[in-house]
Amino acid sequence: MKYNYFSFLSIANRNVLIRMKKLLMMLSTALMLGGIASAQKIAFEEYNLDNGMHVILHNDPSAPVVVTSVMYHVGSKDETPDRTGFAHFFEHLLFEGTENIKRGEWFKIVTSNGGVNNANTSDDRTYYYEVFPSNNLELALWMESERLMHPVINKIGVDTQNGVIKEEKRSRYDNQPYGNIIGAVKEKMFKNHPYRWTTIGSMEHLDAATLEEFQAFNKKFYIPNNAVLVVAGDFENGKAKEWIQKYFGSIQRGKDIKKQIFVEEPITQMIKATYEDHNIQIPMVLATYRTPSMKTRDARVLDLISSYLSDGKSSKLYKKIVDEKKMALQIDAFGFSQEDYGMYILYGLPMGTHTSEDLIKEVDEEIVKIQTKLISEKDYQKLQNTFDNRFVNKNGNLEGIAENLATYYLLYGDVNLINSEIELLHSITREEIREVAKKYLNPNQRLILDYVPSKTASQN
Repeated sequence: MKYNYFSFLSIANRNVLIRMKKLLMMLSTALMLGGIASAQKIAFEEYNLDNGMHVILHNDPSAPVVVTSVMYHVGSKDETPDRTGFAHFFEHLLFEGTENIKRGEWFKIVTSNGGVNNANTSDDRTYYYEVFPSNNLELALWMESERLMHPVINKIGVDTQNGVIKEEKRSRYDNQPYGNIIGAVKEKMFKNHPYRWTTIGSMEHLDAATLEEFQAFNKKFYIPNNAVLVVAGDFENGKAKEWIQKYFGSIQRGKDIKKQIFVEEPITQMIKATYEDHNIQIPMVLATYRTPSMKTRDARVLDLISSYLSDGKSSKLYKKIVDEKKMALQIDAFGFSQEDYGMYILYGLPMGTHTSEDLIKEVDEEIVKIQTKLISEKDYQKLQNTFDNRFVNKNGNLEGIAENLATYYLLYGDVNLINSEIELLHSITREEIREVAKKYLNPNQRLILDYVPSKTASQN
């Protein structure tokens, strides 16, 4: 016969053991966080060149590789309504060649020297990077200085990349199931801000643009005082600084850029809209809330709420709507974090006889719970653990560290957030989660978008 040890204890002794168990859990959590903070401490040095370019160095000799990257403070929000897609266009165009790198040679130089490279664009910034064996740092710095100082912007390059981007738009947006979700949402969520158009922009605008317009865009935004250079990996600091000065120091400072401020009026009445997609057969419903800048504390709280509601199959929405009630094929949520405003997007695919309205009703019930009750201590601790893991993974490789250093400087204005943001997240209380949910996640503050199969497509 097996006995439960606790059955032989007095209630008093049992309570003592419970309190001891809680204390040990608290201590182990504190030690774990201390270990994370210690293990993840990213050392860096930063300084400015005379031309205004910001430089960040992170030395890590653990592997013989080095990441060289440049992030420019230009994205699709810096375009005009009749010339959208320029920032993304330049992501491609600035690989075409320079005065000293012949057209078509960029990628050959990188691969022949054991490297890889890429670039990406958002609404707020454009990012280029190379990863080389550490003995090729000087080559990487020279190439990025060439991209900045001597780009060749001519008709053959513009025409070539115009065709490339048109194919990208067809394959990733126009002919991809649910490919136009973000564009459909942004168009309804923003009236004044350039966030209302997609990063890839309009093909008609790119077709109509003159060569002189592309050259003017380059001259305005791709300048040292609108950029941050990051070198991360195995290198000798003195030599790196010498090369940075050699290749970037003589580049002329550009005219100061005055960013235009766009203000959106609060959403006070629910917006309802429909978008037809000829690539889909199953409708989707989206509930989207406008949120504050990603730099704010409230934006971080909303990140926790998003994780609580829909991060993984153990989340509240997935367990309830997909697993238990079998109402949806999928339910999810994510934050679309941006420099000026953000969006919190919930979406679901109804299943069987269940409707979009049914899904929204279930979602609203869970949001009301967050707004009226504190989430449990267990769920709160789960959130902490989730974000601890994300923090570790976020800085888990040199490429991630390089991009994070650039992002925290350029978009947040505080490079040390790469080390301290986890402390900020841990300082968020259950009471804050409740209050922020009350502040932003109300029915009258959102867009309900029915993303449905095209009627004409269904008739064919």
